[in-house]
Amino acid sequence: MKTRAIIAYRREPLEKSCMEELKALAEAAGYEVVGSVEQVKSTPHPRYHIGAGKAKELAQMVKDLNAEKVIFGNELKIVQIYNLAKLTGVEVIDRLQLILEIFVRRASTREAKLQIELAKLRYEMANAREKVKLAKMGEQPGFHGLGKYEADVYYEAIKRRVNKIQEKLKEIRRTRNIHRTRRSEMGFPSISLAGYTNSGKSTLFNALTKESVPVDSGVFTTLSTTTRLSEILGEKVFITDTVGFIDRLPITLIEAFHSTLEETIFSDLILLVVDVSEPISEILRKLIASLETIREIGVLETPIIVALNKIDLISSEELQEKIEKLKGTFNLTFIPISALYGINLDLLKGEIVKILGKYVAISSILPISQNSLSFLSRIFENMNVHKIEYSDNSIQIQFSAPVSLIDKIKSQVERVGGKFELL
Repeated sequence: MKTRAIIAYRREPLEKSCMEELKALAEAAGYEVVGSVEQVKSTPHPRYHIGAGKAKELAQMVKDLNAEKVIFGNELKIVQIYNLAKLTGVEVIDRLQLILEIFVRRASTREAKLQIELAKLRYEMANAREKVKLAKMGEQPGFHGLGKYEADVYYEAIKRRVNKIQEKLKEIRRTRNIHRTRRSEMGFPSISLAGYTNSGKSTLFNALTKESVPVDSGVFTTLSTTTRLSEILGEKVFITDTVGFIDRLPITLIEAFHSTLEETIFSDLILLVVDVSEPISEILRKLIASLETIREIGVLETPIIVALNKIDLISSEELQEKIEKLKGTFNLTFIPISALYGINLDLLKGEIVKILGKYVAISSILPISQNSLSFLSRIFENMNVHKIEYSDNSIQIQFSAPVSLIDKIKSQVERVGGKFELL
């Protein structure tokens, strides 16, 4: 049976309500949302975050609806969580803790699980002394079991665990760097898919690579990167699916997932996926949040194409209105697509090729030898072969390759006694 929860949020006077997104996050974490409380208030209350009167209203709602948990869409101070738990009689969690719970449910790889544990421990480290102090004041929901710890002992135990996890993640990062170096040596450009959670990144990844990574309508389906070698209009490229973004993504999570997010930093092009079927206000909010996250992780000059996904869900008139609004707001390239139905994917691929640059066509004549056949095998594995002809003494092959590999290929052709020519 699902835990019955009430969601709560304090927003600024001019801030748009995000209760629907908060409800979706709570449901993704496995809760049944039975009620909600929202307050428009410029500054957070020091004791409850929401005003004292609204906090009492929340406590009564918990009692009336038989709720078992309160979930805030804001980030709360430990003392606020403690006071709210004391007032309502149930456990209270904030936005960071809620997202961590979703990540725990979604994580499938060792790296993702370690990153999530690291984020949780860093949260505990930041609040350890205050939490121990409050726990000693009396048993409250969510503060059990800390009374036996001295603050320093508790803090040091967390610190040791953080160091161990960081060492494990460094090893995984070294392996990732080796794989990235090997891909770079092959000379193919790399594309990273980025975007707000549930925008359709993984669906587009599957459409471009003919893969079948998990896809569903929930948030944060992808927590680990997946990279595949694919073809875009006959040219080979590496495409990477990455973890989705969310508005006000806690810095703790950005830091913990840095080794995953850095795949975006090293890419030659970012495909930023946006759900264009949503209201324009939501599109703008999520696009701004995604661009801010991209900047936060250190991406400053990498070209960006915005793929306006899910055009099958709206009319052509509505799509055109939204595109005009977006073009008037952002200096970016917008390509409308439907990743699910493959609409306009060739248009998107054309724009990708335009930005990454065409490959160079090469013609080579190779003598028939063991070295030539080994070299030929590597060409078939890594290049785009257009034509090949065999004769008694030689092999003539035409293929295309990235400009960055031309000198290397030429030297290899000459090493096996062949002739090299640019077409």
